[in-house]
Amino acid sequence: MAMEYPEDLKYLDTHEYVRLEGEIATVGISAFAIDQLGDIVFLELPDVGTAVEKGESFGTVESVKAVEDLKSPVTGTVIESNAAMVDAPEQLADDPYLEGWLLKIRVNNFDDLDDALTATDYRDQVEGI
Repeated sequence: MAMEYPEDLKYLDTHEYVRLEGEIATVGISAFAIDQLGDIVFLELPDVGTAVEKGESFGTVESVKAVEDLKSPVTGTVIESNAAMVDAPEQLADDPYLEGWLLKIRVNNFDDLDDALTATDYRDQVEGI
């Protein structure tokens, strides 16, 4: 199955993605990561108002195979958490890039994304091209 890596996103080597709109970063996990995890059974996300630090864990995603920490791509404050995905984490695989976002974070420092990967770089990395 061909994976999608939308060009308008930035990616981390830990498989989170970021869509930046103004000072708001929408964060989720890539289709590749979801595919690797398999059936997702549990998702833990922070509450609105929580401060998150770039590179630090902000929650966990649990599948039948593994439990993985979710890493924040930016430092900032959580302004929205996707309750629909917490309630039905198996739906993450349906649309990871639009409906399946996890957090919206008000970004403190845009330099945080300087080392993020482009869609092409991320695809090359995960597909071993």
